[in-house]
Amino acid sequence: MDEERVENGEGEGKKESKGEERSVEEIFESQEVPSWRNQLTVRAFVVSFVLSIMFSFIVMKLNLTTGIIPSLNVSAGLLGFFFVKTWTKMLQKSALLKQPFTRQENTVIQTCVVASSGIAFSGGFGSYLFGMSERIAKQSEDNGDGFKNPSLGWIIGFLFVVSFLGLFSVLPLRKIMVIDFKLTYPSGTATAHLINSFHTPQGAKLAKKQVKALGKFFSFSFLWGFFQWFFTAGDDCGFVNFPTFGIKAYKNKFYFDFSATYVGVGMICPYIINISVLLGGILSWGLMWPLIEERKGDWYPAGLPASNMHGLQGYKVFIAIAMILGDGLYNFFKVFSRTLTGLFRQVRGNQALPVANQPVTPDVSKRLSYDDQRRTQIFLKDQIPMWFSVAGYVAIAVISTILLPHLFRDLKWYHILVIYIFAPILAFCNAYGCGLTDWSLASTYGKLAIFTIGAWVGSQGGVLAGLAACGVMMNIVSTASDLMQDFKTGYLTLASPRSMFISQVIGTTMGCIISPCVFWLFFKAFDDFGMPDSQYPAPFAVVYRNMAILGVQGFSALPKNCLSLCYGFFAAAILINFSKDMMGKKWGSLVPLPMAMAIPFYIGPYFAIDMCIGSLILFIWEKLNKTKADAFAPAVASGLICGDGIWTLPSSILALAGVKPPICMKFLSRATNAKVDTFLRS
Repeated sequence: MDEERVENGEGEGKKESKGEERSVEEIFESQEVPSWRNQLTVRAFVVSFVLSIMFSFIVMKLNLTTGIIPSLNVSAGLLGFFFVKTWTKMLQKSALLKQPFTRQENTVIQTCVVASSGIAFSGGFGSYLFGMSERIAKQSEDNGDGFKNPSLGWIIGFLFVVSFLGLFSVLPLRKIMVIDFKLTYPSGTATAHLINSFHTPQGAKLAKKQVKALGKFFSFSFLWGFFQWFFTAGDDCGFVNFPTFGIKAYKNKFYFDFSATYVGVGMICPYIINISVLLGGILSWGLMWPLIEERKGDWYPAGLPASNMHGLQGYKVFIAIAMILGDGLYNFFKVFSRTLTGLFRQVRGNQALPVANQPVTPDVSKRLSYDDQRRTQIFLKDQIPMWFSVAGYVAIAVISTILLPHLFRDLKWYHILVIYIFAPILAFCNAYGCGLTDWSLASTYGKLAIFTIGAWVGSQGGVLAGLAACGVMMNIVSTASDLMQDFKTGYLTLASPRSMFISQVIGTTMGCIISPCVFWLFFKAFDDFGMPDSQYPAPFAVVYRNMAILGVQGFSALPKNCLSLCYGFFAAAILINFSKDMMGKKWGSLVPLPMAMAIPFYIGPYFAIDMCIGSLILFIWEKLNKTKADAFAPAVASGLICGDGIWTLPSSILALAGVKPPICMKFLSRATNAKVDTFLRS
C-alpha cells in the first residue's frame, strides 16, 4: 500500500520549469471540458451499441470454449476512437459537425462497451447459469436435484434484477477510493493514458496506424474463419481437428487447432499465464489422466461412458475444482488482508475516514500537482447525492427479493436478504482489492455463495439455489469493481462521474439484452452445444454445477481416491501461490499460476498450444523491434480476436438456416484408414 501511494505521489508539489516537458493536463489546458450532459452524445451510444454486439460475441465465444477472457479495454477504446473520429471527419467535411470528438466522449464509449460486454461474463452463460440446464445436469449425473433450462425471457429478467445493485453499492465511495486512497486501478489507469494519448496530435497519428493494423488482421481472421468453415461438414472435421503431433497426441488433446482467437489471446496474456496453461495440460493430459485410466476397473468401473462423473471425468472435474478453490481461497485471504491493512493505514494516517463528498481545501490543493488539482476539481464538480445511492440500492434489493423466488422456487426471500446485507461489504472489498492488485475476485465470491446457500438449502433444491445465489453475488461484486475502474479512468480523462455512472447504467442495460440474445443464438444454432467434445463445450458450467453438488452432498459425490488427490492439489495450489509471493517480484514472476494450470485439466491443452504460439510471435517481435511490438501488438492481437469472434455470427446464422459446409476434411489413423479402404473395396 505504501509503495502504491509513493508511486502515485511522485512529483506532487513540484513546479515544472519552462524547459521540462508539459504534463498531460497542460497539453489539454486550451480545450474546454464539456458538461456531463454534452459528454453523453447520441453518436457515442450508437457506436457503443454496435461495439457491444461485437464484443459480446467475442466474450461469449471465449466464455463457452475455455473461459479465458483477456482485457478488451484497449480494443474498446481504440475502436471507439476510430468510429467516432471517422464520423466527425465526415460531418466536418460536409460542415454539419456541431460538437467535436473529445477524450471524455471516448471514455463514455469505452465505459459503455466494457459494461455491456462484461455481462457476457458475469451473466454466467458459460458457468452458473448454463450449469442449471438439464444438459449439464445429465453430464454431472445429477438428475435428482432438478434443473432449469435456458429461456430468453427468464434470463433477461434475471439479469435486469441482479445486474444494477453493484453500481449503487459502491457509488458513495468514489471520492474515498479514487482521490483519498489514491488507488491505482491499473487497467483503468492504462485505459485513461491510452485515451489521453489518442487525443494528442502524435497519439492520433499512432492510433490511426494501430487501427489500420487492427483492421488488417481483423479481415485476415474473419476470412480465415470463413475458409475453415468449408471443411467442417461432419463430426471431427476441419482444421480445428488437425492432428498436428500425431493421432495419439490428438486423442490426448495435444494439437494446434488453427484458432486465430487464441493466438491473439496468447499475444495479450502475460507469458507466465500461457506457460502455466501449457504446464497444466502436460501434467493432466500428458501424465495424470493416462495413469488414472490404467487403473480402470480398480479405481472406477471399466464400462462407464467417457462423460460419467463416477469415472475418469470425475477426476478431471473435481481435481480442477480443488485447484481453482485452493487458488481462489489463497488470493481471497491475500487480497482481503491487503485491503484491511491498507484501510488501517489510511485511517491511522488520516485519523478518520474522509467524507465521500468532502471538497478539497486550499491547504490540500497547494500540495497537489497541476494535473491532480485539475482532475480533483472536475471529479468533485458533478456530485451524485448519497440519498440517490441508498434509495437505488434499497429499491432494487426489494424488487429482486420479491421477484427472484418466483424464478427459483428453492431460493427463498430470506436467502436473498442475507446476500444483500453482506453484498455491499464484499463489493467494497472487491473494488478496493481490485484497485490495489487489478484482480477482481468476483468468481471467488460467487463460489462462496454456491457453498453457503447450497448447504443452507440442503439436498432438496440446494444445487439450483446455490447456482442462482452465485449469479446474484457475482453480478454485484463484479459491477462494483468495474464501476470503480471506470471512475478512475474518468478521473484521469476529466470525464464527469455522472456521465461515467450513466454510461455504465446504459451499458449494463444493453448487456442485459444483447448478451442473452447472443447466447440464445449459440444455444439454438449448435445441436451439440455444451457437450464435452463439441465446438462450444462450456467447460465451467460442469465445474460450477459440480461445486454446487459438492456443497450439498459433500464428499460422497467423489469417485475412489479422488478426495486424496483433491486434498493434494488444493494444498499444492496454496503452496505454489505462497512460494510465488515469498520469492519476490523477480523470481516469483517465473512461478506458474495454479488457476491457469487448472483450466486445461478438464478441457485439454489444445488452446494452450495456440496461446503459446501467440506468445512466441510476440517474443520474436519484441526481440526484433520492441518499440514497434509495444505499439502494435495489442492492435494485432485485438484484430485476430475480433475477426474470428465476429465470424461466429454468420456461422451461427448459417447453422440456423440449415446451410451445411460442402467438405469434410478428417484425419484417421492407419489402422482405421485400412479398415475403411477394405470396406470400400468390398
